[in-house]
Amino acid sequence: MVRVAVVRFPGSNCDWDAYHAVENAGAEAQFVWHRDTDLQQADVVILPGGFSYGDYLRSGAIARFSPVMQAVQKHAAAGGAVLGICNGFQILCEAHLLPGALVRNDRLTFVSRPVWVRVERTDTFCTSAYARGTAMRIPVAHGDGCYVADDDTLRLLEAEGRVVLRYIRGENPNGSVADIAGVSNAAGNVVGFMPHPERYADPLTGSDVGAGFFRSIAGWIPGGAARSTT
Repeated sequence: MVRVAVVRFPGSNCDWDAYHAVENAGAEAQFVWHRDTDLQQADVVILPGGFSYGDYLRSGAIARFSPVMQAVQKHAAAGGAVLGICNGFQILCEAHLLPGALVRNDRLTFVSRPVWVRVERTDTFCTSAYARGTAMRIPVAHGDGCYVADDDTLRLLEAEGRVVLRYIRGENPNGSVADIAGVSNAAGNVVGFMPHPERYADPLTGSDVGAGFFRSIAGWIPGGAARSTT
């Protein structure tokens, strides 16, 4: 069974949502506190959404210096899987585990609503349950979700197929360049995105379209490919 560490920072508020989504998908979830440096032999690490350290300085800017991030960086460098959701995506960018940055929404307002996104990459540990081009409506909830990167980085992301999720035209809630909602690192083992699939991973929440991200994780073979989830 795939073991998943859900990291809890002061201010995390989607940790339990991620925990239950992982467990319901058939993987084993465990919490890891931000002061810990032991990931408890996790195969996958999830940095959940929330407002780590109150989003002081910049979203994720303080959390990147938490002791646990040393372990996360070593885990990623060794090929371990890491997923950052919303604030987790911001932390991964601040830690330079993912390229680019998340800045203030273009309309300078907090956005909290479901939006339409499209799956652009399906060979990662967290997207293998979907077909490329799958469109789904998933909640977003952020004030600093505008993805930006320099031109060279953007060209590289597009050329190497490292855009994982993209807002469907007209659905971009924050002004992200090229409608980018999520990206991966070059190796594909670190992924971050702004939408919250854990909030739509159970029919009780009104939709379970996001459950596929967690089924993908549960079916992932550490160090290898994804198992079939169908």
